[in-house]
Amino acid sequence: MHVEGAARDAGAYRVGKGWTPEGVPTRKLPGSFNRSDAGSLGLSWVGERGYLGAAYTHQTARYGLPGHEHGHAGCDADGNRLHCGEHDEHKTGEDDHDHGAHDAGGEDIPVVDLRSARMDIRGELRQPWPGFAALRLRAGVTDYVHDEVEDGAIATTFKNRAHDARVELQHEPIAGFKGLFGLQTAQRNFSAEGEEAYVQPTSTRKTGLFMLEEYRLGDWRLEAALRHDRQTTQARSSGVERNHDGVSAALGAVWQFRPGYAVGTSLTRASRAPTAEELYARGLHMATSTYERGDADLRPETARNVDLSLRKTSGDTTFGVSLFHNRIGNYIYGRTLDARDGLQLLQYSQADARFTGVEGQLRQRLNRHLGVTLFGDSVRAQLADGGLLPRIPATRAGLRLDANGNAWEGRIEWVQVARQNRVAAFESATPGYGMLNLGLSHTVQLGNTTPWQLYLKANNLTNRLAYAHTSFIKNAAPLMGRSITLGSRVAF
Repeated sequence: MHVEGAARDAGAYRVGKGWTPEGVPTRKLPGSFNRSDAGSLGLSWVGERGYLGAAYTHQTARYGLPGHEHGHAGCDADGNRLHCGEHDEHKTGEDDHDHGAHDAGGEDIPVVDLRSARMDIRGELRQPWPGFAALRLRAGVTDYVHDEVEDGAIATTFKNRAHDARVELQHEPIAGFKGLFGLQTAQRNFSAEGEEAYVQPTSTRKTGLFMLEEYRLGDWRLEAALRHDRQTTQARSSGVERNHDGVSAALGAVWQFRPGYAVGTSLTRASRAPTAEELYARGLHMATSTYERGDADLRPETARNVDLSLRKTSGDTTFGVSLFHNRIGNYIYGRTLDARDGLQLLQYSQADARFTGVEGQLRQRLNRHLGVTLFGDSVRAQLADGGLLPRIPATRAGLRLDANGNAWEGRIEWVQVARQNRVAAFESATPGYGMLNLGLSHTVQLGNTTPWQLYLKANNLTNRLAYAHTSFIKNAAPLMGRSITLGSRVAF
């Protein structure tokens, strides 16, 4: 039997110093509060050859939507331009009050009331038939609904009812090959009713067949995978239906050329079908301050990826570095066609694109108690014709010092995020920032088997004003300022 519960009650958080939305200095981000609770009950039968279990999980949440602007309520798309009715010609009047003043008090911030229930089944049977090592089952049913409440009344209701299942059969080694094959299915019924129902009701069905194999040859580990997917997405109101097929394949190799060292490479061809939102969206999506338009003629995107990695996992000096280059045909992304007063007209489009990146870390053990780590990552992304893609994360680097001894563990790190100047049309550059973070914990034993940990976490100690370039509402919702958490954890 497994019982789990969690509850959270967080008020609006403070941002870094120097934030002046609408020219008025303020510290708290309106609408950033979050209250949630979740509980799960699971029961499994465990036998000598396997197990079968089920779990029920229920979650509720109530949180705000920062960055909401009432002036966008009457906006529509006229061709490739935003049209906001009377707000285009009249900039004064009753509707043009200072929303910032009201938002600070929480009066005009939309609130999400969320309820979710999910039932999961997991099972495994070892040696089900001669020649097979294991039969595994995963299945789940989800009933999700959330209401967006404005001025005390429900403005829009979103519902998502879905089920999924995965069955895989692992075979015994055959001529040195170990692997499995299986079937995965899923169905999602989505609907939105109300003022901001930006997607008509849709049904999405997915079926996938897959196989994975592994072969070891001396210091080499070779891997291969193959998958075929079929997706059908239907807009229930209009009856429009789109079918997409995709084939994905991967080859990988890892060579442990000496103890503690490994070099790896992989070649991947991956296919992804467009989502229901990318196909059929049309309307205001206030959570992201966008007016979204889908394209029912979108085709699956196909990525051809190359990855190279080098790792050292033993000794006083350890490191890992990975390089990747992805060429994506018919890449699907939200292209901004127009923007006004923080609202973007977003058209789901596709074009060939390239992503190239690197990530890595290097740790040096100074003595038995101290170590220092240098880490970072960077990605460059652009369309094949040279155009820039929106909302690409900036380069990041950091330095961390860690220590441990006598049941104490601690770390202090500086993370520097670079300015992002490579921006697409209607997108603004995002200034860089540095954050100083601290962590400290002490663990003791209660009795002989129960560990008890007291911990302290402090983030953004310099209270830096920072923005996430990947966010649609980055300017309206900066990252959290200085935060300090004191807590305890007991495992029993």
